[in-house]
Amino acid sequence: MFDRRLSAGRRRRGACVLPAVLAVALAVAPLEAAPPAAAQNLPDLGEASQADFSPAEERRIGEAIMRDIRRDPAYVADPEVSAYVQRLGDRLAGAYASGTQSFEFFVVRDPQVNAFALPGGHVGLHTGLLLTAQTESELASVVAHEIAHVVQRHMARMVTKQSQLQLASMAALALALLAARSSPQVAQAAAVASQAAPLQAALSYSRDFEREADRVGFQMLESAGYDVQGAPDFFERLQRSSRLYENNAPGYLRSHPVTLERIADMQNRAQEARLRQHVDSIEFGLVRAKLRAEAGRPEEAVAHFSERLRERRFTSEQAARYGYAAALLRANDFGAAAAEAERVRLAGLHHPMVETLAARIKGAAGDHAGAVALLASASARYPQNLGVGYGYVTALQAAGRHREAVEALAEIVRRDPRNPKAYELRARSFAALGMRTEQHRMLAEVYLLQGSVPAAIEQLQLAQRAGDADFFVLSAVDARLRELRRVRDEALRARK
Repeated sequence: MFDRRLSAGRRRRGACVLPAVLAVALAVAPLEAAPPAAAQNLPDLGEASQADFSPAEERRIGEAIMRDIRRDPAYVADPEVSAYVQRLGDRLAGAYASGTQSFEFFVVRDPQVNAFALPGGHVGLHTGLLLTAQTESELASVVAHEIAHVVQRHMARMVTKQSQLQLASMAALALALLAARSSPQVAQAAAVASQAAPLQAALSYSRDFEREADRVGFQMLESAGYDVQGAPDFFERLQRSSRLYENNAPGYLRSHPVTLERIADMQNRAQEARLRQHVDSIEFGLVRAKLRAEAGRPEEAVAHFSERLRERRFTSEQAARYGYAAALLRANDFGAAAAEAERVRLAGLHHPMVETLAARIKGAAGDHAGAVALLASASARYPQNLGVGYGYVTALQAAGRHREAVEALAEIVRRDPRNPKAYELRARSFAALGMRTEQHRMLAEVYLLQGSVPAAIEQLQLAQRAGDADFFVLSAVDARLRELRRVRDEALRARK
């Protein structure tokens, strides 16, 4: 019942997400790249870029957009993937940006090579980008470029340039990035239909933004200790490959045009910088292997890794074997998957991602007790690892140990409060325990994080009527309900 109710709610809300995006998708048309400027100094932004569009407004709009993204099926909620890109992004941002700007890095399941920045410090990466980057420094160069768009407040400056642009136009521009990532042709058609000429004019002001992001991103890449050669290597390879695409170039080249002048400028900067070798982290290889194992049909993933291992075409044998084990698990070959995962562990790779994979294999084969025991041990060794934490909770639930799952989830909710998955899992265990008030309380938080205040209010009303909670829990429900009704009423007044 729990799964059906939540899935039905998602279908109702999800039905309007893509149309809402396309309705405002004024084609984040490809920004033209001008020849690189000789000056190395960054422009003085002064107060102009903050006069009409404050950082607080950017954050508010960015978070509203993220609520739509998080409920999109393409959003990758995998805690291991999310933790990796967040660590990589934080390392880059911490090497350059001030502590006043917070960032959220996330992944969207899309085979196109692309990335995008949203208002308020939200940076999205396509799975296609992670799989195409051949080194961690190449991936970092793209992430640094997107961070640069944020710290230089490019979207706010586009809005400020055109006085007639309002906050709604800003939201339209950001959502258009999402539409354009999958279908630039559809997005362009929507642009014509929306007659959004002011935004199109603002885009022409953005010609220099790519060069500016190149410069800032390069500084970030160097300061964070990555190989600066990763930037020209990645963009040059992408540019060469685009000749094979003709009118269907990789998404990143459509939204971030790379000219020969820009590549030459990157190469000159790399040659002038101090030579620094960067060894790829094991997480880079494991995350890429996990995403590749989850792409396409299971048998295709198995064949891919089997061929790579047979021909020894890999940069990390441990990562390739990890991917092979994950692909075998998808293909329901549990015996072979377990043997392959054990080979990785015996080779000396003691890593949280290897432990969670081994546990998933045990659980899929019906050994729930073995999965719980393995992850309990991993939790003691890696107490701060959310991937292990979520895996442990899932294993407990599969074993029917819901009270322990509820206890474990209390800590996860504290550490990962913006993740709907934490509340969804807690609601599932409360439902299994027959604790209907708590079940509806948790579902309310799921819907709230996914941007549906009315659905959250409905769940709290169901919690009030459940009749199985004490005075203190009901008081908390009542207080939360009053708060959400106030949020709803303020939103309704703002629309008038």
